[in-house]
Amino acid sequence: MADKPTKGLADVVAASTALSDIDGKAGRLFYRGYDIHELAGRTTFEEIAHLLQCGTLPTREQLAAYGAELAGGRTLGALVSANIEEVAAKQAPMEALRTLVSLAGADDPDKDSNSPEANRRKAARLTAQQPLLVARYHAARTGTPAPEPDPELSVAANFLLQITGRPADARAVEIFDTCLVLHADHTMNASTFAARVCAATLSDMHSAIVAAIGTLKGPLHGGANEQVMRTLESLDPSGVAQAVRDKLAAGEKIMGFGHRVYKTEDPRATHLREMSRELAEASGDDTYYRMSKEMEEVVLETKGLYPNVDFYAATVYHYLGIPTDLFTPVFSVSRMSGWTAHVIEQHADNRLIRPDSEYIGERDQKWKPIGER
Repeated sequence: MADKPTKGLADVVAASTALSDIDGKAGRLFYRGYDIHELAGRTTFEEIAHLLQCGTLPTREQLAAYGAELAGGRTLGALVSANIEEVAAKQAPMEALRTLVSLAGADDPDKDSNSPEANRRKAARLTAQQPLLVARYHAARTGTPAPEPDPELSVAANFLLQITGRPADARAVEIFDTCLVLHADHTMNASTFAARVCAATLSDMHSAIVAAIGTLKGPLHGGANEQVMRTLESLDPSGVAQAVRDKLAAGEKIMGFGHRVYKTEDPRATHLREMSRELAEASGDDTYYRMSKEMEEVVLETKGLYPNVDFYAATVYHYLGIPTDLFTPVFSVSRMSGWTAHVIEQHADNRLIRPDSEYIGERDQKWKPIGER
């Protein structure tokens, strides 16, 4: 008898990739062979997007050219501009992004080509447009105009400017930029796999990204960082430890802990914890950071689980002034660099992704006319 299939394709190698790799036992993450600890805080998001989409860390000249390409791509097409207010009025953030990216595809000048050159241009445009889509959606739903993007500013600086309505200080930009670096890619997660399955049919990049966003929308993949913040807001700061113990004793899951791959601390959480501490101290109110630390200690002591990337990302985004329900959309701003790189990689060496399945239904059924059933 054949072996039972692995539920959720756990431990099944579904594709080959040169983009990112994880050593779960050692708690290490690599982008194209570079350890995330070497990159975080030392490279910009633009450099990492270039690394993923183009294959190398850029030279100064290449970075300047890529930055100019991103600046030129920070525009919204006619369909997005005409519909964004109605979308914002009727759809929650991730639903809206799914719609808006699809609309953006209709106005993309390379929409009818999957050539390597067209894909790379589309990847840059999508990376440039995603933060703009999030910011313009937020402006439309709140009835407040978003500042125009500044071509001289980075992705991180422009996003904070447009979301908060004011220029962010240099250190806040550096911290958010590091967040974008940390979230840029993460091997064959659910949304990346969805994008590659779509791309493997030779569908276009925008369709593959819509598939990725629709997958990220599901609460078992995206949304944990938002739920972490909701949990913190619901707790009495003086009773965190007992509240967490009570939740765990009742069988409730504390969001932001544990990971399917990492058996020790998520390396991204290491950086996010420190940035949360720094921002908390700078804000003059470190309540949420202290609560987070207490939660971390109780969960580790009680369940042996370490925080994952979502746990401290929540307080980092909160201290940066990002609305809680935009935490998952912010994840998509960063992950767009990885999603698009995976589509490029899939198209470059393609084979249709078509796994088998195990049939578990009835057999040898006999048909009867409807009057005899």
